[in-house]
Amino acid sequence: MADANFSADIPSAHPMANPGYGKRTTPSQPPCTQHDFSHLPPREAAIAAYVDRLPDGADISVKTLARQLPYGQCALGTALNRIQQAGHLRRGRECITADDGSSRWITRSWWSRTARDDDWWAAFTRGDVPRQAARPTRSRAHILLAALGRTAPVLSLSEADCATLAPLVADWFERGASENDVLRALTAGLPTPVHHPAALVRTRLTSKLPPPPAPRPPLRILECANCGAPGRPETLPGGRCSACRGEHAPAQPAAPLSAPAVHDHAAQIRVAMSLRRRGDAD
Repeated sequence: MADANFSADIPSAHPMANPGYGKRTTPSQPPCTQHDFSHLPPREAAIAAYVDRLPDGADISVKTLARQLPYGQCALGTALNRIQQAGHLRRGRECITADDGSSRWITRSWWSRTARDDDWWAAFTRGDVPRQAARPTRSRAHILLAALGRTAPVLSLSEADCATLAPLVADWFERGASENDVLRALTAGLPTPVHHPAALVRTRLTSKLPPPPAPRPPLRILECANCGAPGRPETLPGGRCSACRGEHAPAQPAAPLSAPAVHDHAAQIRVAMSLRRRGDAD
C-alpha cells in the first residue's frame, strides 16, 4: 500500500537541483492520467508517478529520492533503470550557450510521461522530435490587443475581435517579436480614417509577420544508465551500453603498421634470409 500512497502527494519540500540541472520534461506530453504507468511493476509505477509530478529542475538523483521515498539507494537505482528501460527516462549531457556566447555541457535527466522507444530518444537527441504548439500565453496576446486602443484610439477592438486575433499575435511572439514590435507594426502609418479596425489589424498581423528564427539543433549525448559511458543513441538501447547488457564488443582489426615499422620489418626479413643463405652455403 505504501507504493500506492506516496505517489499521490508530492511534498512541497522536495529538493531542487542546482540551476540548469535536475529533471527536464521532454516535449509533446499528453495530460496526466491515472493509467500513465500501469504497465510498470507496482514499485516502479509508484516511483515513476512521484517523479512525474515533480517540477522541472527537481533533483531526481538516487540519493535525493532515497531521502524522500521509503526505498534505499540500491532499490531506487534498480527501479530507475527499469523505468529507463521502459522508455520514460534518459540520462546524458546537453551543450548550453550562455547570453555572453560561452557554452558548457550540463548533465541532464530527461523525463517522458509517455513511454518512448529507442528511435524516439535518438530523434530527441538530434532535436528532431516535433514540439507541441506552445503559444506563449494567449492572455499576453489578448491583453496587447485589448490595450491597443490606448496607443491608437482608431484601433480600439471588441472583446470578440481580441479573442479572434490573439492567435495571430501569438504567432509573432513565437517568432521572437516583442510587444513593442507588434505595436509598431500595427500603428505605424495608419490611414485616415480607419473604417474597419479589426480588418486592418488582421491584414497587418498577417502581411508583416516576421520570418521564423533559424532552428538550432541541440547538442545532446546520452549516457549509459549503469556505467555512465557516453555513446550514440543506437549503441544504448534501453539506455545501457553493450558491456552493461552483457554483450561482447566485436573484435577490432589490428591497427596498420606505420611506414617506418614496415621498413624495419622488411629489413629484418632480408637479414634473416641472408643469414639463412650463408648457412646453407657453408
